[in-house]
Amino acid sequence: MKNIFVLGGVSYNLIIDVDEFPQPVAHTISSVNSYRETIGNTGAGKALNLNKLGFNVTFYGVIGQDDYGEKIASTFHQEGITFGYDVSPNGTERHLNFMKNATGERLSIFLNSIPEINTNIEVVEQYIRENDIVFLNIMSYCKDFIPLLKKYNKEIWVDLHDYDGKNEYHQDFIDAADVIQFSSENNPEYQETIRKFLSDGKKLVVCTHGSKGSTIANEKEWLDVPALKYDAIDTNGAGDAYSAGILYGVAQGYDLEKTAKIASIAGGMATTSKQLASEELSCEKVEDEYRKVKSK
Repeated sequence: MKNIFVLGGVSYNLIIDVDEFPQPVAHTISSVNSYRETIGNTGAGKALNLNKLGFNVTFYGVIGQDDYGEKIASTFHQEGITFGYDVSPNGTERHLNFMKNATGERLSIFLNSIPEINTNIEVVEQYIRENDIVFLNIMSYCKDFIPLLKKYNKEIWVDLHDYDGKNEYHQDFIDAADVIQFSSENNPEYQETIRKFLSDGKKLVVCTHGSKGSTIANEKEWLDVPALKYDAIDTNGAGDAYSAGILYGVAQGYDLEKTAKIASIAGGMATTSKQLASEELSCEKVEDEYRKVKSK
C-alpha cells in the first residue's frame, strides 16, 4: 500500500449525546443520554481510517503539553501511526460537540484554538519527501507547508468540508489540490462548483450529501451515488472515513462506481461506532461488504 502523509487537524473532544440541541435561552439541562471524551478532528479521523485500510500513515498535528496531548500521542502510537507534532501554548485543541441522536447532526463549540505558531518545517519536509500522497487539511498552520508540497510535486488531497463555493479562506488549499472533497450542506450550487474544479484541472472531485449519498466526478465520468443504510449511533468521523475509502478505491485502481460504494461502506461503518474509525474497518471488511452490496 502507498505511504500517506496526513497534515494537520487533531483535537481531544467532549462529546454529549442529546435528543435535541440546547435552546438559546437560560435553562438547566438535568441529564443527557451519554457523554465521553475522545480524540477528534478531521486529520485524526483520516489518519485512523487510512491506517485501518492498510496504508502506511504518517500524521503531523499541533497539540499541547498537557494530558490531552499525551492521550493523542498514545492513541497514534497504539495504532502504529507515525506522529510528529508541534506544541501550542494554548494547550491541545478541544471541542464540545453536541450530537443529536435522531439525525446525527452536530453542534460544535470550539473551547480553544491553535494560535499562530512557528511550525517545524524541517520535520514536515522530511515527512513530505517520504510519502506518496498528502492529505492537506484546512487548518491555518497548514498553509505554511503548501510551498513545500509544490516543491516536491506530491499529489495533494484536500477536504474543504462545508465549503460554500465562495469563501476566500479556502483558495490556497483549492489551488494546491489535485483531488478535492467537499459537502453540499452550505452549497446548493454544488454542481457548478464541481464543474469549476474540474475545469481547473482537478483529477477527482467528490461532493458528499450526508444521508442522501454523494456525487463523484472526473473529466470523463459523473456519478450520483446513493447512501447505504447503516444503523448510525455517531456521525463523527464519517466524512473522514469516506475520504479514506475514496483513496483506497483509487489506490486499488477501481472504477468510480466501485470506489464510491467502498467509500460509502467505510463512511457508513464509521457511523456505527463511537470512535472516529470503526473497530471493524479493514481492507477485507470493505471488500466483503462491497460484494454483498453488488449482489443485491
